[in-house]
Amino acid sequence: MFVQTTTSSRQNGKAYVSYLVRESFRTPSGPRSRTVCNITDLPSATRELIAASLKGQSFLPAEDVQLEQALDYGGLRVLNDAWSRFGMAGLFAQIGSARQRGLLKATIYSRLLFPCAKLSLAQKAQGTWLAQACELEPDESFNEDDIYSAMDQLNGQWVSLEKQLYQRAFPQSVRLVLYDLTSVYFEGKGPEHLARYGHSRDHRADRPQIILAVATDTEGLPLHVSILRGNRNDTQTLQGLLHTLRRRFGITEATFVFDGGMSSRINLEAMTEAKLGYVTRLSAATLQTLVSELALEKQLELGAHQRLLEVNHQGKRYVIAGGPWRQQRDQDRRQSRLAKAEAELKRLATVKRKKIDPQKLASQAGRTLQRLKAHKYFSYQVEAAGQLSWQRKEDLIAQEAQQDGWYLLHTNESTEHCTGEQVLAHYKGLLDVEEAFCELKSYWEVRPVHHRRPDRVVNHVRLCFLAYWLSARLGGEWRAKGETEEVPRILRHLQTIRLGCLRMGRRVHRALMTQIPKSLNEQLQKLGLVSLFAAPPKT
Repeated sequence: MFVQTTTSSRQNGKAYVSYLVRESFRTPSGPRSRTVCNITDLPSATRELIAASLKGQSFLPAEDVQLEQALDYGGLRVLNDAWSRFGMAGLFAQIGSARQRGLLKATIYSRLLFPCAKLSLAQKAQGTWLAQACELEPDESFNEDDIYSAMDQLNGQWVSLEKQLYQRAFPQSVRLVLYDLTSVYFEGKGPEHLARYGHSRDHRADRPQIILAVATDTEGLPLHVSILRGNRNDTQTLQGLLHTLRRRFGITEATFVFDGGMSSRINLEAMTEAKLGYVTRLSAATLQTLVSELALEKQLELGAHQRLLEVNHQGKRYVIAGGPWRQQRDQDRRQSRLAKAEAELKRLATVKRKKIDPQKLASQAGRTLQRLKAHKYFSYQVEAAGQLSWQRKEDLIAQEAQQDGWYLLHTNESTEHCTGEQVLAHYKGLLDVEEAFCELKSYWEVRPVHHRRPDRVVNHVRLCFLAYWLSARLGGEWRAKGETEEVPRILRHLQTIRLGCLRMGRRVHRALMTQIPKSLNEQLQKLGLVSLFAAPPKT
């Protein structure tokens, strides 16, 4: 049967349209049709519904059409594509069982999308495509003990895995290596022989910690991570890194960029003997000493606040760099410290005390100035009667002001091999790595660490390192396309693209994605990701 539309004209000139339900049948003389009923008087929507039904289409009440199991999908889809393109599956092929590999993959993804403790992963994974993305059962429990067991499979596998990561990312040997340290504190005692009290870059000197030593290329793509005792001296870390990079990756010719904490005389001499280049920043005190030893002409050049000044002094090459922005920053920082220190000293001087103890008051003043990093700017004394007085060291402040905005770089590279501008550019790359450390500890929640077994602490950091590596690879691709936003932030935004199943009555019809907003679609086009969302996944 079908709906036939007929038009007839009357003598009055009007045309009338009729809608007839017709039925076809065969006769010995050939096919014929007859009218079953006239539906002209029915509403147009009803007529269209009848016509579509006669063509074999199914219809349900609106309330019987539902989008089921809508899961946060977009960011995970991008990560899965990157995992495949970067050959990550091959790295894990020999590690544990298929489910354990899936749990490791899920843990790495979670570092980027919803960083949390292992105990919370099951809750965070609810309503997301995480299990399916990692080839796990849709009802995967993400049991904490199972995740720990999967982490244990990395024991004895890391050196091989890190080598393969390096070979995939750097088919040509790296010629410039940026090296920096950071600290991660523990809640509780932490594992024996690893957690130690030391200089905390998290400003948590009350917590035991570990030190992370990470080497990257100029784009922030990590080469290597070492997990060291929390009380390890900075200067004792560099030579171990050099040995590892040479033995593991075959890096024999490169320039290393690192901060002043690692630039001991022994380290610098060892690098020169190994015919390795270096660029390092020296302390403000060393800058002051160098400037005082320079000829008057060079001191005047520095006072003119040029962008950088090259100096060869006692057979060593230095680059003094800086600019107006840093000058203003240093001035503001010093003025803030002076103001806060004087306000605290005034408060201490006016506190009424039942018992006068000059030695205790002097100790309080000293600790206050140390805490505010203003101790070098003041001299103070306490009289026997308990009267606190202080004076600014105006000569020292004036001398420091002359060097505002400047910092001192030292290198063993020749001018022909590395110009002053290149020396400065190498060090600025290290500043970018320091920002990457902030991402490592904030976006991926390395800290605080709750693990108690040393191997699990190490493997926890390694999983964070893999997430860091994955993010850095994506970031390099996206920066080449003009994207400046952070990778984890973009991935979390893409998670708003959801995937579900369209249920019509009792039958699941097909997988369906939510409509992508125009602004998000523009970003997908910019990053070359549109094809990933052209259709829902087949499974």
